[in-house]
Amino acid sequence: MDAQMLKGKVAVITGASYGMGQTMAELFADEGAAVVITARGRKKLDAVVNGIQARGGKAIGVVADVCSSEDTEKVFASALKEFGDVDILINNAGIGEQKLIDETDDDWMRMVMDTNLGGPMRYIREALKIFLPKNEGVIINVSSVNGARPFCGATYTSTKGALNTLTKNVAMRLIDTNIRCNAIAPGATITPAHLANKAGEQPGGAKMLEYSGHFVYFPGPECQAIDQAYACLYLASKMGRAVRGQVLQVCNGAFL
Repeated sequence: MDAQMLKGKVAVITGASYGMGQTMAELFADEGAAVVITARGRKKLDAVVNGIQARGGKAIGVVADVCSSEDTEKVFASALKEFGDVDILINNAGIGEQKLIDETDDDWMRMVMDTNLGGPMRYIREALKIFLPKNEGVIINVSSVNGARPFCGATYTSTKGALNTLTKNVAMRLIDTNIRCNAIAPGATITPAHLANKAGEQPGGAKMLEYSGHFVYFPGPECQAIDQAYACLYLASKMGRAVRGQVLQVCNGAFL
C-alpha cells in the first residue's frame, strides 16, 4: 500500500530556497508531490532542487520575485509545462523585519507590503486560473503569530494581520467550490531568519523587542521548520478536506 499523502499532486511553493519553504518542499516531495519552488537567487534554489531529485523526488526551481506579476505568470507556466497541472499553492515567501513605526519610511513600507501581502494576492489570483476551471485546489498562506499579536516590525505585523483577513476572504469567495484556502501562523521557529531576528540582525535591529517584550511570553521550546511543514501537509492532504478559512497557529503553546 502506497502511504504517500500527496501522490500525483503538483505544488507551487514560494520562497523555498531555505528555511521553512525548503522543508515544506522536501516533505511534500517525499509525500509524492512534484514541487515547483521559487526564490530570487539561483544558487540556493538549485541546491534544494538537486537534493530533492537525489532522493528520487520531482522538483524544478524557478527564479522569481513575488512582487512581479510577470514572474508569477512564469512560475505557473513553468509548472504546467513541466508537470501538466497545479494542485497546491503555498505562499511562503516573505520579509521579516523589526522596524518601529516611527522608523518606517514609505519605500520600506511599500516593499514589505508588496512582498508579504501583494505576493500572495498575485499567486492566488494566478492559481485560481487553474483551480476554478477544474473546481479543485488547495491554497495555504504562511502567516505568523504576529497576525494576532503584533510584536515585530510595524509593516511586517500589519501584513500578517492582512494576510489572515485575505485567507478568510478567499475562503468565503470559494465556499461553493472544492477549492480550500487556509493559513498557518508559525510561532518562533528555528530558521535562518528567526536566528537573525534573535541576534538583532533583521532590519530595525532589536529596538521593537524592547517594547513588545512586555507582551510576549516564550514558555516552551521553539518550533522546528518541520513542524510548520507538517501543518501544511495536514491542510494540503485529505486530512484537511473540511477545513476552510482557518489560521492554524503552530507555536508550541508560546502564544496562547
